[in-house]
Amino acid sequence: MKKKALSLITAALLTAGLLAGCGSDAAQGTGAESAASAESTAAAEAESVQESAAAETGASETEAAESDAAETQAAESKGTITVAATSVPHAEILAAAAPLLAEQGWTLEVTEFTDYIMPNEVVESGEIDANYFQHITYLESFNEERGTHLVSAGSIHYEPLGIYPGKQSDLAAITDGAEIAVPNDTTNEARALLLLQEQGLITLNADAGINATVNDITDNPHNISFIELAAEQIPRSLPDFDFAVINGNYALQAGLNASTDALAVETSDSEAVQKYVNVVAVKEGNENSEGIQALVSVLKSDEIRQYIEDTYQGSVVPFEG
Repeated sequence: MKKKALSLITAALLTAGLLAGCGSDAAQGTGAESAASAESTAAAEAESVQESAAAETGASETEAAESDAAETQAAESKGTITVAATSVPHAEILAAAAPLLAEQGWTLEVTEFTDYIMPNEVVESGEIDANYFQHITYLESFNEERGTHLVSAGSIHYEPLGIYPGKQSDLAAITDGAEIAVPNDTTNEARALLLLQEQGLITLNADAGINATVNDITDNPHNISFIELAAEQIPRSLPDFDFAVINGNYALQAGLNASTDALAVETSDSEAVQKYVNVVAVKEGNENSEGIQALVSVLKSDEIRQYIEDTYQGSVVPFEG
């Protein structure tokens, strides 16, 4: 449009120049008047071209703005995903995921809990869409014990269980009769006992596996006393015991890191890690809903993987698979 305008202006000026340069002295006045008229016409045409170009630019900008608005409206129309979670690291990871979900048009609403019971109950009742706080083995045990119908929608990460020092700090020099605190829920207690067995402190019945309890201990050479407590209570009770086995999320809440503070942790290739990967859980039948699939996809994305690695430095580990 600008080239067209320049061409029109140039043509008009040339015409004006020719008229001004021709004729006798008597005709010069008439030529000057004609030139002035031509210049006026050219200016008017140029102004008209500029106005037309401006109008077209304005229309394009309006169309672009309307398109952006339509995209935003479409994104906002997908709805809200509600998730129950424990605060560390689950709610923190969800907070990192929220902007990524927002880009896809989903609003993420997180409700934090401090126990392992209510997050499952509110999902079972339909009050909340999903939860993110537990490992798959605990979920299966919960279903069996309480008759709930929860399933995994996706495996996200694992938190290495660790043995932390209390009154004593050397597992190799543990005293006879030492007290060790372990989680009292079925699956986490078994996990703790398996870790203690890996350190050579006890021997379990070979058939016990992930269902092991203190009753499955077949050899306890140091006569260790195992104090069973709710998992969330153990970190604050740590000074009262010689050692304690603490879940990764509760260790983090207490300012402890499995990679730097624990005396021993589960290894990535252990049976326990495969059985204790943390999942997004939903009521059976909802695992393939659009919102839940979007949530799982974002939590398994490269961006969230990087966030987990950078933030928790080995205390929380993205799950491969």
